[in-house]
Amino acid sequence: MRPTIANIILLLCLTTTAMAQSEKNGWVNRQLNRFFRDTTSAAERSFRVYPTLGYAPETGVELGASSLWLFRAKGDSTNRLSEVQAFSFFTFKGQYGLWIDNAVYGDKDKWFFLGRTRIQRFPLLYYGIGHSTDGDHPAVVDANYILLRQRVLRKISPNLFFGPEIDYQHLFSADFNQPEEGPHHALPAGSGGTTNLGFGAALVYDDRHNVLNVRKGWFGEISYLGYHPSVASDFQFGSVNLDVRAFHPIKKNNVLAWQLLGNFISGEVPFNQLALMGGDMMMRGYYQGRYRDKNMLAAQVEYRMLPFAFSQRWGATIFAGTAAVAPAIKAFQLDKTQFAGGAGLRYLLFPKKDIFLRLDVGMTREGPGFYFFTGEAF
Repeated sequence: MRPTIANIILLLCLTTTAMAQSEKNGWVNRQLNRFFRDTTSAAERSFRVYPTLGYAPETGVELGASSLWLFRAKGDSTNRLSEVQAFSFFTFKGQYGLWIDNAVYGDKDKWFFLGRTRIQRFPLLYYGIGHSTDGDHPAVVDANYILLRQRVLRKISPNLFFGPEIDYQHLFSADFNQPEEGPHHALPAGSGGTTNLGFGAALVYDDRHNVLNVRKGWFGEISYLGYHPSVASDFQFGSVNLDVRAFHPIKKNNVLAWQLLGNFISGEVPFNQLALMGGDMMMRGYYQGRYRDKNMLAAQVEYRMLPFAFSQRWGATIFAGTAAVAPAIKAFQLDKTQFAGGAGLRYLLFPKKDIFLRLDVGMTREGPGFYFFTGEAF
């Protein structure tokens, strides 16, 4: 699911109305301070909940709520900032969902819990597999979907973590609806529903101090997940995942950030667990899964002004990315590489914790995509 312009309009209306009334109404002013101004110390825990409103052609009107929980282990400001984000929604067509993302650091970084949870009934657009799929006539897979992915990492040296990883994905009650116009899609593996449980391990280097807005540092991860019918999987396959990110401070408030991403899968893979191009993090502007295959290579760069030199709250970014998918590593083709770019606005929501709301507009050859979240894309 992708938040839309309506989310932005709702939040801006709430903020503008509250600010306009704040001088006249003490209660409104207190609520404004509570929800839109950071009055807690750097070590104090913060919890915020705000409404969301969206619209998508597949769902109609979407109503929901987002929450953000920020804290440091033992309330110690020298520990890294941990964050848990949750987003829930429902529509008048009977669709619903709950998303949870966590990056939780223990005291002195002894433990690091990194993961995500998705529980939803929401249509998935399926354009086919490969780098030459038609963007005009996707199938719509209406299904229930559960994803639980978690890494439990132990510090083995300063900023270096290692530990087990588990991935559970369950697609059920699936209806594969062919497009009304254009050619029908061949039914992919897993189109009728699938359950897969993967086990593996991850090696992570992480010297970031604020996951939601990194000013300086490196993040690197290499991991392996294996799925087999003997351990509750419908398919047998394995995946190697590589993620490298770097953040370089420029002047006082500006940051140059870049990321390299690689997904390499072998075996028989259900369509929903192929490498997916697009989304709110990498290749913004493309629907997540617009292109999918067993292998993907992607890169992006972003210049962040957080905030502007003339403002205490407002900032902006510009970004560009490139990616390609292929059925095998040796099958990547330079002329099948996709490009995306765009710009975004930032609003400093928690000054003492240096966390911004982001509104990004990603542009591709197929049109724009809009994203509204707490924290940076990577």
